[in-house]
Amino acid sequence: MAKAKTVYRCTECGAEFPKWAGRCESCDAWNTLGEEMVSNAPTSKRTAARSVPGIAAATVALGRVTAADTPRWTTQLNEFDFVLGGGLVPGSMVLVGGEPGIGKSTLLLQVAARLETAGLATLYVSGEESALQVRLRADRLGEDASSVALLTETSLETILATASQPTPDGRRFSVLIVDSIQTVHTELLEGAPGNVGQVRECAARLMRFAKDTGTAVFVIGHVTKGGGIAGPKTLEHIVDTVLYFEGDGTLDHRVLRATKNRFGSVDEIGVFRMVGTGLIPVENPSALFLGDRRDVASGSAVCALMEGTRPVLVEVQALAARAGFGTPQRVANGIDARRLALLLAVLDKRGGFSCAQLDVFCNIVGGMRVQEPSVDLAIVAAIASSVVDKPLPAQAIFLGEVGLGGEVRPVSQVERRLAEAAKLGMTRAYLSDRAIPRRVPGDITLVGVRTLADVLQKTVGKDAT
Repeated sequence: MAKAKTVYRCTECGAEFPKWAGRCESCDAWNTLGEEMVSNAPTSKRTAARSVPGIAAATVALGRVTAADTPRWTTQLNEFDFVLGGGLVPGSMVLVGGEPGIGKSTLLLQVAARLETAGLATLYVSGEESALQVRLRADRLGEDASSVALLTETSLETILATASQPTPDGRRFSVLIVDSIQTVHTELLEGAPGNVGQVRECAARLMRFAKDTGTAVFVIGHVTKGGGIAGPKTLEHIVDTVLYFEGDGTLDHRVLRATKNRFGSVDEIGVFRMVGTGLIPVENPSALFLGDRRDVASGSAVCALMEGTRPVLVEVQALAARAGFGTPQRVANGIDARRLALLLAVLDKRGGFSCAQLDVFCNIVGGMRVQEPSVDLAIVAAIASSVVDKPLPAQAIFLGEVGLGGEVRPVSQVERRLAEAAKLGMTRAYLSDRAIPRRVPGDITLVGVRTLADVLQKTVGKDAT
């Protein structure tokens, strides 16, 4: 018997190689090459198949295409609908990723129950759990999931055939939920479920099924150690929407973030509280993240972030303590550690606060992960406050990007950030003097600053030295 031919494919970029290597030559990622079976068909047959000429198709002028507003299906979970862009679009494919135990299956089972209650026939496919396990979760959630069709299957052909059949009451399945894509396999390819070829082919066929039938498809994806969805990066390019579940497993709230959305804004977030009966939407995330901020200690500052189109207030905590070892520690939770090192250098050079002999710990309260530079001013203010052990103004927010020269730069959408701060009782805002709006929302005093030295002198009372 002839030996089956295999190739090694990168799980990050999808590049193929004839033999294994520790590093992918295409994307420079380490330990990402996985062995994959390929077709045993002779080369001549494959070459002949590729040389078959295609059939020309009719074209249409773009101006003659009629645009119609596609009605969206609401799931009655307001935060989930908000992240999707206003609801679920028929014929779309949504990929939901997250760490194990974060709540992906719980959320989609709640969505399935509510869509079924709204009259949309839903098929829930479980490839990892038995029917009894899914039933026990549904009973714990308290949702009326008795009418949801359940299928425990991993064969893609069986799943698509079942989803194409009408329900016992004559309805067509409107929603298909696959838990998870790494357990599904197709008979057209060799290899175990979860490898690069199986994941990519199954996702592509599910996408074609969604577009051809108008069925909305949800797919759950596992997350790698690096935080990305397992499988090739092309998996995220195939689907319409990519949602990531974030949050610390020790906390009772979760953050659902849209990193790609063809039907709405990206970087929108929805906040949920994990309770015994499932995930409960949090209508005011800012109040949740600032709810435990009572007696303000040194090293605490508040910043207003823009998560998509929604302003969210978060607390930045910093602690500077005498180093117990020769090399001081730099610990960042929720922000990039390199960004923290950069801000410490600016604070030392431009602000006169040396942390060379201090351990510095910085944390974004609530498990949030911050990417935008508008949090820079809050970080340096919190660190300076901890160094001199003097609290910052309790009802103040800090908005601004800090440059290498110590200048405070303006941030975008200042009015919306200030309006959210005023709504939660903030009375003062430190921001770049070039970013002060003409109309001040609410009863809030704006303090314009130009440099980092101005902020430190007005908050902790120390001039740059």
